[in-house]
Amino acid sequence: MKQLVLEDGTVFKGEGFGSDRETIGEVVFNTGMTGYQEVISDPSYCGQLVTFTYPLVGNYGINRDDFETVNPAILGVIVKEHCEFPSNFRNEETLDSFLKAKKIPGISGIDTRKLTKIIREYGTMKAMITSVDRSVEEVLRILEDTPLATDQVKQVSTVKPYVVPGRGYRIVLVDYGMKHGILREFTKRNCHVTVVPYNTSAEEIERLKPDGVMLSNGPGDPKSVPEAIQTIRDLIGAIPVFGICLGHQLIALAAGADTSKMKFGHRGANQPVKDLRTGRTFITSQNHGYAVDQESLESTKLRLTQFSLNDETVEGLEHALHPVFSVQYHPESSPGPEDTSHLFDEFLQRIKDAQGTKKEDSTCLSVQI
Repeated sequence: MKQLVLEDGTVFKGEGFGSDRETIGEVVFNTGMTGYQEVISDPSYCGQLVTFTYPLVGNYGINRDDFETVNPAILGVIVKEHCEFPSNFRNEETLDSFLKAKKIPGISGIDTRKLTKIIREYGTMKAMITSVDRSVEEVLRILEDTPLATDQVKQVSTVKPYVVPGRGYRIVLVDYGMKHGILREFTKRNCHVTVVPYNTSAEEIERLKPDGVMLSNGPGDPKSVPEAIQTIRDLIGAIPVFGICLGHQLIALAAGADTSKMKFGHRGANQPVKDLRTGRTFITSQNHGYAVDQESLESTKLRLTQFSLNDETVEGLEHALHPVFSVQYHPESSPGPEDTSHLFDEFLQRIKDAQGTKKEDSTCLSVQI
């Protein structure tokens, strides 16, 4: 038996699976009906205990091809029912054996509906998965004395640059906790991608002579990576830039806007977003606990392009003067929805347009000389 203890004193008791170790993290919920492999392996969940609102998890097992990173940074898995005997022709191992191998604890048999309602009402909070042998009073003292990590990006970013070769546009992908889905989208388009660490300077990026810069998703508070904000500030106006999730928030901060922590965040594969330019609504995949403050955009050169139909939070931005744009959701999402994968094509088109403008400017300059 295991127990999940929230910092407000609420206790859930259930069956343990995965690793037997204790863990403390921020408890959140994900509303996706499928995709538990992608969620568990998404670096954006670094430091979190994820509650799956869909009642059955593990039913199609684990397949390595569906991972978003090699080493998951999630701290715990919370489910209503854990499937011990998956049935799928692609299944390679059970969820239980995978979590054991990665030292990730899980707890099942609890009322995830009640837990989700608590999070929605009171917001995300610290929690601990532990054995029932520990008293609740002892666990609450441990929770009070244990601060949540603030260096998640450093934990999940690549340490050294590496190249995914292609014959198309040269893209520098800044890894703040990158999902492999981003690489898959660029590979489909035959781009030559160089992945670099989160703290790579603008000078180092420009030395690679990229056609465009991609800012990845990632975990935590965007204000906790000031070096990334300065790099983006230096890149705006020099190179076309596209940001996703954390990258979107960092672009906002670099341009002078502000961000703030949400009550319980957006995490799931069914979030409606409206595009103000076309009037079209997209169903998107999201995973973030922070958002750009819309009021703060007024003093910047950023324009609001998309917003959430659930709570009207900022979902898309573009720069008024330079080929820089971003979205809060995941256009590379897997298993889906894939409504917004065209944004990668839009990014490459912006690169093409920017290169055409440079050629025109250089031609005009030569004529003047």
